[in-house]
Amino acid sequence: MPSLDGVTVVSIEQAVAAPFATRQLADLGARVIKVERPGSGDFARGYDTTVQGMSSHFVWINRGKESLALDIKDPDDAELLGKLIDRADVFVQNLAPGAAERAGFGADALRARNPRLITCQISGYGTEGPYRDKKAYDLLIQCEAGLLSITGSEEEPAKAGVSIADISAGMYAYSGILAALYEREATGAGTHVDVAMLDALGEWMGYPYYYANYGGTAPRRTGARHASISPYGPFRTGDGAEVFLAVQNDREWQALCTRVLGRPELASAPELATNSDRVRNQERVAEAVEASFADLTADGATTRLDAAGIANARLRTMAEFADHPQLAARNRWREVDTPQGPVRALLPPVTPGGVEPVMGPVPALGEHTDAIRAELAESPPCGASPAGSAGTGRAS
Repeated sequence: MPSLDGVTVVSIEQAVAAPFATRQLADLGARVIKVERPGSGDFARGYDTTVQGMSSHFVWINRGKESLALDIKDPDDAELLGKLIDRADVFVQNLAPGAAERAGFGADALRARNPRLITCQISGYGTEGPYRDKKAYDLLIQCEAGLLSITGSEEEPAKAGVSIADISAGMYAYSGILAALYEREATGAGTHVDVAMLDALGEWMGYPYYYANYGGTAPRRTGARHASISPYGPFRTGDGAEVFLAVQNDREWQALCTRVLGRPELASAPELATNSDRVRNQERVAEAVEASFADLTADGATTRLDAAGIANARLRTMAEFADHPQLAARNRWREVDTPQGPVRALLPPVTPGGVEPVMGPVPALGEHTDAIRAELAESPPCGASPAGSAGTGRAS
């Protein structure tokens, strides 16, 4: 049985952060009902048309959900949504701060009706403070959290190539909801999970914060190399390719010098003895590595690095990643249904107990509206369990 079998999640969600969180819950077996605007739906549906006419973002983070098209400003639709939330275990929303309360779906009001309900809000900057009402998108949070200041080349900052601020917020919402479900087993009562994108990405910025705040200078932008570890990054080989390697300690540096580079004198050079020394002399380190790699192909260099126990990688394209031999050997690919036919999808990273994740179809806009309306019309209200009573963690 999937871990979250019997748990019902209702989510007013769009874009990436909240849908990413609820997709993880769906993969673990929760019933996730996605509330979308009639006609247009989640605006991420329109980001692109690259996946057989569908949006790559939407296909990625919305499998396994039911799509319910509602206008929450319409009194009848709002009443229906309220009935649905009264029967749910979890309610997630990433509306603008205060919007849920104005629509009658504030966390306190909902839990007053359903004391076992877990509510989760994802916002850009939190529900208080001068940035409370400021619009927030992934790139903008990357800027405000300082990520762009340390990412890119010396000449120009660069954003991360994926929606890292959204993903970090979604992961904290996901783990927070799991913790709240666990807490409810002991208390019988629901609770509120509040996640701000700035807080989530700010947590991931811990190393550069400490480095800058206590070291006096921020980490430099160094492209694919590391600002505070050396050697770490790409190095050219004799066939014009690049091999990425990472040396984490002085023992590995000595192994690199003696067993890979054939330069044992570098291992004992006082100006390269410690990682801090090597960072200060990064150009000399790079010259030494690439001089030794000049007579090697990329395959020859990786073979030698592997034999010496030095971590390394090749820069793969997305097409090469899709055909990665390690993923194939571990049978990590599955097929997921969509309104336009099946697509390949990776298994989620977490599979508790080895149970096959659900990985249900990607829904068409409003695909489940009629069925959910009929379900609510036919079934009487469940009635929430009293706060403080032990529960099963399952939906009523």
